[in-house]
Amino acid sequence: MRRSAMGRVLLLGGAGFVGYHLAERLSREADEITVVDDLSRGRMDAELESLLARPNVRFVRADLTAPASLADLPRAWDQVYVLAAVVGVRNTTADPARVIRVNTLATLNVLEWLTADAGVVFFASTSEVYAGGVARGLVPVPTPEDVLLSIDDITHPRFAYAASKILGEAATLHYADKKGFPVVVGRFHNIYGPRMGVDHVIPELCLRALDREDPFRVFGLEQQRAFCHVADALEAITRLMAAEHAWGQIVNIGNDTDETRVSDLLALILRIAKFTPTLGPAPAPSGSVARRCPDLSRLRALTGFAPKVSLEHGVRETFDWYRAWHGSRR
Repeated sequence: MRRSAMGRVLLLGGAGFVGYHLAERLSREADEITVVDDLSRGRMDAELESLLARPNVRFVRADLTAPASLADLPRAWDQVYVLAAVVGVRNTTADPARVIRVNTLATLNVLEWLTADAGVVFFASTSEVYAGGVARGLVPVPTPEDVLLSIDDITHPRFAYAASKILGEAATLHYADKKGFPVVVGRFHNIYGPRMGVDHVIPELCLRALDREDPFRVFGLEQQRAFCHVADALEAITRLMAAEHAWGQIVNIGNDTDETRVSDLLALILRIAKFTPTLGPAPAPSGSVARRCPDLSRLRALTGFAPKVSLEHGVRETFDWYRAWHGSRR
């Protein structure tokens, strides 16, 4: 029987949003954690520097699209987390070829390098893998894991990310079967929280409210989302990795208890910001689905997980972080 204990952990993409928060949590639980990242998300900030200063944390700067990038690392681990990827709608629409290249090469190079000594491997996927089915009414919402994976339009730049993650899921599962390491594929659904960059709806709305934009442009007011605070996502991830009966599964990770309309999310953020601008409604971005919410039946059955962070509490915490960050830039 394989160990799922967090003795030695390898975290690929550990300087990104979920990666950083996961590294911070695991650094308090694991004997040793090695964080690998190319720092393409930006500078080495104070929070990351503080994390990497911990005695049980090692940092390796590496470009995972290079086959030899992991050559100097050991092969034996208790857990490996594969989170390295180019994410975000802006990044995808601006340079879809880069998204496909980086996400595909990084994943394949890691999988080629891993051996049966890797321990349990977690691959980070996304709800975007079935967005085409949602858009065309081919899959239900809330959405379970066993639905049709589809892309609405292969020529649309937005769907380059989804295509890379569909391939990533397939590659991870087949390599795991071939090489003999257990794996969990987690499909993230609208994870949010502090330090997530600026190219996602919640931080973007927070920052524009802080800038006192008036009239305030807002896209897709009628759309619905089920946002999941990063702390809840981490709890789901770590539970799945510790549960041997979850290995080999594809599992939704999100929050299905706090679904909201974009209009209500905006109202919450403006209330927290104490700002009442004139609204300038606009159509939702091309390729964006009208509703997204995960079916978490499998996650609950495997781990007993239940989200704890309410949308109001999580958005307040996130707004406070971005207010401090916004002030530090002035």
